[in-house]
Amino acid sequence: MEVRFHRLAAREFREAQKWYESRRTGLSGDFVTEVDRALERITSHPDRWPIYRNRFRRVRLGRFPYSIFYSLEKADLILVLAVAHVRRRPDYWLRRGRMT
Repeated sequence: MEVRFHRLAAREFREAQKWYESRRTGLSGDFVTEVDRALERITSHPDRWPIYRNRFRRVRLGRFPYSIFYSLEKADLILVLAVAHVRRRPDYWLRRGRMT
């Protein structure tokens, strides 16, 4: 399966990486590894997580307070709509339904 990030989700991911690296050298690498593991789980079993808000799915990261919100766009395409901190502005990303 192919995974694509919405442009704003990609920005969120980069900003979180920078923030963690500013806290401790190497911590951003741990964050990236955790996101990569979550994406591997998603691509292996995209229907595993329950539907959220009628269309989307959510995977929580284990070590970091972030969730990945995604949708299945085609049989072979996963669109990551948000890499969202779990304690900030819930559902702010819901209008992101397209690749823009």
